[in-house]
Amino acid sequence: MLKKPKLSFWQILNMNVGFFGIQYSFGLQQSAVTPIYDFLGASPDQIPILHLAGPVTGLLVQPIIGALSDKTWSPKLGRRKPFFLIGAILCSLTLIAFPFSSSLWMAAGLLWILDAGNNTAMEPYRALIADKLDEEQQPLGFQMQSFFTGFGQVLANVSLFIFPLIFIGMTGSLPTWVYASFFLGAFCSIASVLWSISKTKEIPPTVEELEKLREKRSVFEPLLEIFSAIKDMPKVMWQLALVYLFQWYALFCYWQNSSKSVALSVWNVTPENKEVYSEAVSWTGLVNGWYNVVTFLVAFALVGFAKKYSAKKVHAFCLLIAAIGFLAFPNIENKNLLFFAITGFGIGWASMMGIPYLMVVSDIPKERYGVYMGIINMMIVLPMILQTLSFGYVLKHFLNNDPRMAITFAGVLLIISAILTLFIKSKKAPNDIIATPLGH
Repeated sequence: MLKKPKLSFWQILNMNVGFFGIQYSFGLQQSAVTPIYDFLGASPDQIPILHLAGPVTGLLVQPIIGALSDKTWSPKLGRRKPFFLIGAILCSLTLIAFPFSSSLWMAAGLLWILDAGNNTAMEPYRALIADKLDEEQQPLGFQMQSFFTGFGQVLANVSLFIFPLIFIGMTGSLPTWVYASFFLGAFCSIASVLWSISKTKEIPPTVEELEKLREKRSVFEPLLEIFSAIKDMPKVMWQLALVYLFQWYALFCYWQNSSKSVALSVWNVTPENKEVYSEAVSWTGLVNGWYNVVTFLVAFALVGFAKKYSAKKVHAFCLLIAAIGFLAFPNIENKNLLFFAITGFGIGWASMMGIPYLMVVSDIPKERYGVYMGIINMMIVLPMILQTLSFGYVLKHFLNNDPRMAITFAGVLLIISAILTLFIKSKKAPNDIIATPLGH
């Protein structure tokens, strides 16, 4: 196997700039879509099912795109880049259309399309890191994505705070600031991906690999490849799947309920009071922006900690810190103290976006990077699907339709996922993967 060339810090950064635009779009989904549903008249127990688009499109799109990108080669664009471009174009067009939603079900339908675009663009990005970087540089590559996750979502969330101060009033069924936030997202999505595509060359396949790629294949081959990869899946990935079950169920509980929790704990209002609720939504955008600031501030530091203490210990600790923040969050009445509580989640989110990949990447065969990164995403979206289908019932019958209780519940689930992380065992210890100091 040919040795991969070492890349400079700036080459790795340019390669991942596109992740910024993708994550701006995800930031809007996390913080703006639920308030839009609220403005369009959704009841609290309808919210989980209205978010079904994200996990279902992730489940269907990411592994298929991963398998397709493993089998793709374009002399002009490469293996992964054609999928970044298609996904970014779809995202941008949908973000432009989203604020024109005149009904709840129109917004829900557009969310399905937006998520399909996001997932098409994002899945091959994980595989690109494994393609381009050797084991020594992979931690920096994955945590660079964590950095851009924080940066993109900060901009999305800060726009929810600043734009309502600039763009006042309603346009159609929604506040005018929604249009500004989503239009900026459309620009970021396509511009950042075009930057990465122009600055990054993929490693071409060998003659033997190219011959395999040119072989005639069945239209069902991507699906057959997914099932085959699941059958051959390393044990460490099954262990990670259990951690993800609790981790991602918890995160969906937070994202769906954070604005309403803040509205109740700080302002003592519900979405029916639109004027005051808009203020709570704006403040929650600022709070969520802060946790993403924390994410990109600590992302690179976690690489060093993972090297020193092992990836699983770092991830378990970060999950525990996030859990403590969630347990405190719904009990805070001073809006400024929310920033302290959510700092814990910022640290946890930085780990979630990069560290788990270090636990499994050494156990994955290189010719299956794309499909296995897609399967890891299946581990993320299946808990989300479970949450969207079950949490409306849980919230209504066990948590008194109280969004503050939903966030407390999320904190408990993160504690469970932290404990389960400590039981993960990979063939090659994470310390072996990143034993050489990273230059950046």
